[in-house]
Amino acid sequence: MKSLKFLFTVMLLGIVTFAQAQQASAIDKYFQQYVDDERFTVVYISSKLLGMFKQLNVEGLNVDDAEAKAIIELASDLEGIRILVAEENAGGFYKEAKSKINTKEYEVLMTVRDEGENVEFLVKDDGNKTIHELLLLVGGEDEFVLMSFVGKIDLDKVSRLINEFDDSEKNLPKEQKQ
Repeated sequence: MKSLKFLFTVMLLGIVTFAQAQQASAIDKYFQQYVDDERFTVVYISSKLLGMFKQLNVEGLNVDDAEAKAIIELASDLEGIRILVAEENAGGFYKEAKSKINTKEYEVLMTVRDEGENVEFLVKDDGNKTIHELLLLVGGEDEFVLMSFVGKIDLDKVSRLINEFDDSEKNLPKEQKQ
């Protein structure tokens, strides 16, 4: 009986790992397909670099800027950031990304379609206060953008960051406010 439970557990873990690898590999493959293409602006921030934020003791930092502290706290939980931007064939790249990345595995936060431009914010989350991936897809006549933020994005930390930016804007002189 124990061996049956063990076998079932191993199979279940294998299926979950395979399913996660399938989606990650779709975005990875799309990103890798264009990483050396001169038509794209490419930004990749590795888990190693982001992991360095975890080494920082935010409370021990001699940083007076509350916004900087909030950014460091948020960034320390990220595992990777990938960004692709193209200004030619933007609509074609958008359609291609939509066909290669299974966006049905994400929850739609917001979509905007205006004058031929499509913008989609999508998330994978745990149903509580943690987002595992934030995906932004933009496609239109002028520009294609794919941004993927992977990691543990804590909505409480996002809220603190937004509040810090709001507080700092309130303290600006009138001529500097937008």
